[in-house]
Amino acid sequence: MSIKTIGVLTSGGDAPGMNAAIRAVVRTAINEGMNVIGVRRGYSGLIASDIIPMQMRSVNDIINRGGTVLYTARCPEFVTEEGQSTAAENCRKLGIDGMVVIGGDGSFRGARQLCLHGIPTVAVPGTIDRDVSSSDYTIGFDTAINTVVEMVDRLRDTSQSHDRCSVVEVMGRNAGDIALHAGIACGALTILVPEVEYDFDRDIIQKMRKTLKTGKHHFIIIVAEGVGNSAEITKRIEEETGITARLTVLGHVQRGGIPTARERINASRMGYHAVKLLANGISNRVVGVRDGHVVDYDILEGLEMKKQFDQELYEIANAISL
Repeated sequence: MSIKTIGVLTSGGDAPGMNAAIRAVVRTAINEGMNVIGVRRGYSGLIASDIIPMQMRSVNDIINRGGTVLYTARCPEFVTEEGQSTAAENCRKLGIDGMVVIGGDGSFRGARQLCLHGIPTVAVPGTIDRDVSSSDYTIGFDTAINTVVEMVDRLRDTSQSHDRCSVVEVMGRNAGDIALHAGIACGALTILVPEVEYDFDRDIIQKMRKTLKTGKHHFIIIVAEGVGNSAEITKRIEEETGITARLTVLGHVQRGGIPTARERINASRMGYHAVKLLANGISNRVVGVRDGHVVDYDILEGLEMKKQFDQELYEIANAISL
């Protein structure tokens, strides 16, 4: 089947770099002689036919912007057979021959359903948590960890001035990658992630006491939200050490901001690759980065991959944290 018109949408949580991917999709498709339709607000927009035609100049000056110019949303209706059928039928009515979906694991599952309903689709990983198993890199991750590091560096000034312990909760419900990478980059004493069980006394209190003996009197503890009980952890630290402890929940500030150069480059590479797959009659694929190279897998294969936590990096963090 010859692809004459493609649609592009962003789904799930927004991530810095999504706009760079959109830009790459639009301009690559136009260079391939295709028309491009932007679908606004993810799968909800596909069901509601909330679309805009996109031209070469539609994506001017968006590569440096956070968020997504196509907006995004979570769509419970698309989980149903009726919602999926409506979305696929709307693609046919609008003349969309293929779709590029930018989002996380849930968005990939939606892309798979579009394929099963006869719409050639390629998915691109966009999620700050880096919780997509089929790719070493996901759009938004690099910017998110840089945002965390910047915020923690600011908190450190106050922690040092007052001899305090700052407990910082970062995003990562099921994956501790933001906590791990940002924790190393900002010199956290302890990093708590959902992938590794922790012992409160051994991993926090004993490390704090050992560090006190070396002359350091301020501390940074990074906690991924999936660990839970950040407030209780903060309270117990103060009770057991007598050191003033304060909790900072960074929340959605991690989703925003100007995407890093790495973000813009990788998002552009993956958006380009997605369109080239569709142009060559290949669909039902997820695009990713492995060992620095852009690759693609069958969607089902990608969804079934098991994410590996970087245990070596975690051990490095523990070794150099004191």
